[in-house]
Order: sequence, then structure tokens, then C-alpha cells
Amino acid sequence: MFFKKEPPAELIIENNPVKVNTEVKEQESRPQQHSISESDRRIKKNLLEELFNSLDLSLIETLDREQAKEQIFDAASTLLLDQNVPLNADARIRIINEIIDEILGLGPLEPLLKDPTISDILVNGHASIYIERKGKLEATEAQFRDDAHLLNVIDRIVSLVGRRIDESSPMVDARLKDGSRVNAIIPPLAIDGPSLSIRRFAVEKLDIEQLLDYGSLNKPMADLLQAIVKGRLNVLISGGTGSGKTTTLNICSSFIPSNERIITIEDSAELQLQQPHVVRLETRPPNIEGSGAITQRELVINSLRMRPDRIVVGEVRGGEAVDMLAAMNTGHDGSMTTIHANTPRDALGRIENMFAMAGWNMPIKNVRAQIASAIHIVVQLRRMEDGKRRITSIVELNGMEGDVVTMTELFCFKRMGIDEQGNVLGNYQATGNVPSFIEAFKHMGINLPYSHFTPDNSLRGQ
Repeated sequence: MFFKKEPPAELIIENNPVKVNTEVKEQESRPQQHSISESDRRIKKNLLEELFNSLDLSLIETLDREQAKEQIFDAASTLLLDQNVPLNADARIRIINEIIDEILGLGPLEPLLKDPTISDILVNGHASIYIERKGKLEATEAQFRDDAHLLNVIDRIVSLVGRRIDESSPMVDARLKDGSRVNAIIPPLAIDGPSLSIRRFAVEKLDIEQLLDYGSLNKPMADLLQAIVKGRLNVLISGGTGSGKTTTLNICSSFIPSNERIITIEDSAELQLQQPHVVRLETRPPNIEGSGAITQRELVINSLRMRPDRIVVGEVRGGEAVDMLAAMNTGHDGSMTTIHANTPRDALGRIENMFAMAGWNMPIKNVRAQIASAIHIVVQLRRMEDGKRRITSIVELNGMEGDVVTMTELFCFKRMGIDEQGNVLGNYQATGNVPSFIEAFKHMGINLPYSHFTPDNSLRGQ
């Protein structure tokens, strides 16, 4: 055992009869939320203080996680036995596991992170934690001791990826070891105390078949998405926050042939490309002096010198849109990115605004001509009231007509109301428009049946 000072004889691990057993491991594999009484909180607080006083945590950190858990479990078990704390066996194990989470993990967030059904964790101050499960928000009984406890956990998260958060830099984007996306904001910007949002990383990588099972699209739409990626069309995936843009981008990326060199560019790395030849780039925030930042635009420019077959940008939100479109127009066909917008037309309007943000003083007609020649397909997503993410529109860009970018909708989601359980009713339908590239695809060996685009055929696979 790693103690700061010589412990009493009864605390020496070699003589301690209490060991980690299978019951503990079974509980860890089935995360549960428990109602914690005030007495349990006091016991936990006192036990934590005694462990901090007796254990040398700097040495504990040199062990691997399993060894450290065993050491802490044994020491905490011994302290509880010596103090004759009035707890049953289940309560002892639960409190000790919470202590381990406090020392080695993220405290009250650990059980939530172990629950695969939770997609988002939202911390609104130390005493209020919400989760999203199946698209619906739920309050939890989990909470931090105080704001200082929450700040300590936030600092632990951001320091792992080389970032910082303090009064001079009170908001930060980071990620957990499993790839989950984290945003934290603290006072003075967060008036009611520190706020933390965690967008969970999907441990099981979704594929197009699972999207079909979830009702996010139908079979003809799935075949079209696969064809446009293999046919090297440039794709813009548009949608609101939490609508499934990154998931859809991951799935579309899975159709890229394995013999192509792919470069991904993200603010916080979360794409899960499975091809063997992938180079992952991530932006860097400024250091404590306010210098050293590397932006997405700089990474996009640099990626053009890295001989990419395709460039995948996690999300365009600024001047990098200019260089991304330039890449799409100069031989890097089949590139993909996402954007925040509510309709395909709004997505193009946002890109126009990004040109202005980058300092380009071009006539609007020239900007739109750049957009129309660079982007071939816009895939629009939406998270609806029932919590389901759906592809609500797939649009082809045809070119310019005067000063306007012309667009042809190929598929759409026709909404028909809401049932008694709150589920959105509707069908995926083809509009009857046949894409202009269907003949070119045939010469590439990519066959898209004309029957996919007839309205009568589109009610399959709702």
C-alpha cells in the first residue's frame, strides 16, 4: 500500500483479509442510480478525507487502474471495519465504489458514463445533473458535493487533453478517453455555477443497417448515400444540434474504399473511420499566453499538401469553409463535412456568411457559383419531438440559374402527425426527381435503380 506515513498494523494490505470480489465486478457491469441518504454522504465524506490523509495518491497514480482500484478498495474496507460503520454489505460496496470513482475517475459521473443507454450528460451546477436517454431528458439523483468538487472534475477532464480552464479562459471543449465530446463553462460566464455537457461517444459504431432499423431513413435513401460516396460526390451534412450529423458522417465515411488516403480535420476528434489509411488532425487552442492556436482553416490548408484522396472535416463553422470548397473544386472529390443549419437552403446561406467571415470581398454571385460547383449533395437531418433522428431531405445541387443556386430534392420525410404516445408519424418518399449523375454512375459500375426514385416505391422501409 502507498501510504504517506507508516500506517497502523491493521491497515497493511498484506495482512488485510478484505479483497475485491466478483460481487463488486458484477455491480460495476450493471450501473445503477441510488438514492443517497445524508448519513451515507457523511460517511463517504469522512472516509474520503481519511484516505486522502493516509494514502500517497501520487504513488497510486503510478499503478494501472485495476491495481489502484484494488489498493483503494482494500484500504477503504479496512477503515470501515475499524470504525464499525453501521452499513450493510451492499451499502459498503456502493460507497467504496463511489470513493474509487472520486479518486480515479469523474466522481458521480462515472455510473452515468458506464450506462450505454445514456447519450448526453448535462450538469447544471453541482446539485443538478440531467441525462438524455432515447432522445428524452431525465433528471437524476446524482450530484457533486459543491462547486469546488465539480470544478475539480472539470479540471481533471480538460487537463487530460492538454487544455485548461480558469477565470482567464472560462470555457473549453475537450474529450474523454473514450472519445466523448465535452464542453465546460465556469463563472464568471456561468452565473449559477460551473456547467458541463458531455456528448457520449458511441462505443458500438452504428452502420447503415442500424439506421434503417431505427427508422432514420429508408432503403432507397440508404442505397443513394452509399452510391454518392463511392461515386466521389462532395457531401454536405446539415442539421441542428444533436440531430445526428456526426453519426451520419461516420456512416457515410464507412463507404469510402479502403485503398484511399483520408485526412480528417476536427475541433475535437470523434470520427471513427475504419479504413487503414487515415490521418487524423485536431485543432489546438491558444496557450496560457494566448498564442499557439492552430485553427481548422490552417489544418485544411496544410492537409492539401499531404496528398489526400479525400478530406473529411468534422464541422465547418468559419473561414475553413473557403478552403474546404477550394479543395472540393480542385481535385479532392468525395470530400465530406457537416454544418449547423435547419434546411438545405439555410446551409448554403451559412456558407455564404462564412466567406464574409474569412474576409473574402467577392460578389455574391461568384460565391454562390463556387458553392454550386463544389457541393453536389446536401443531406438534411432533424431530431424530432419523439427523440428520433431522421434524414428529412436529400437534395442535389444542379448549378446556377441567374444569381440563385438551383436545387432538386430527391427524397423527403412526409410528416403526418403525432400518435397518442408522442411518436411522430410519417413516411419517407421519393419526389419523382431522378438525379443527374445516375448515368455517370452506371459507367463507374455503380447501379442505382430508377425505381428508387418513383414516389410509389418510396414507402418501403419506413
